[in-house]
Amino acid sequence: MRRQRAFSYAEALVATVLIAVALVPAIEALQTGIQGSALHTGFAVDHYRVLDKIEQTAATPYAELADAADAAGGPTVVVPPPFSDPPGTESRRLVYLARYDGDDDDGDGDGFSGADDGLIWVRVRIADTHFDLETLLHE
Repeated sequence: MRRQRAFSYAEALVATVLIAVALVPAIEALQTGIQGSALHTGFAVDHYRVLDKIEQTAATPYAELADAADAAGGPTVVVPPPFSDPPGTESRRLVYLARYDGDDDDGDGDGFSGADDGLIWVRVRIADTHFDLETLLHE
């Protein structure tokens, strides 16, 4: 009969070092995946908050939207509450409204000059981010 030999200390040490060296990149890969998941969750929450505000705005009577767009005076002016969230709100949603030139009758290529009756441009953006959505609403 042959006698099986036990692992030597040197073999055990080499095995331990190999496992330790292999675990470092594996743990770093897991950490990156977990961080990516948290980032995606934040983007998903922002997306649905902006989408919710677009839907709330679209549910507003057209005459009220047209009045707010006229009062804003252009596409770069934030429309105050109740359209936009009040100042101090976390991840504040800013609403921009403007009349829109859908047919470009004046031929200048600017969607915000020579506006068409019955067409409102809506943009909702989360303050201090580049996250926004735009749409057109018609009467």
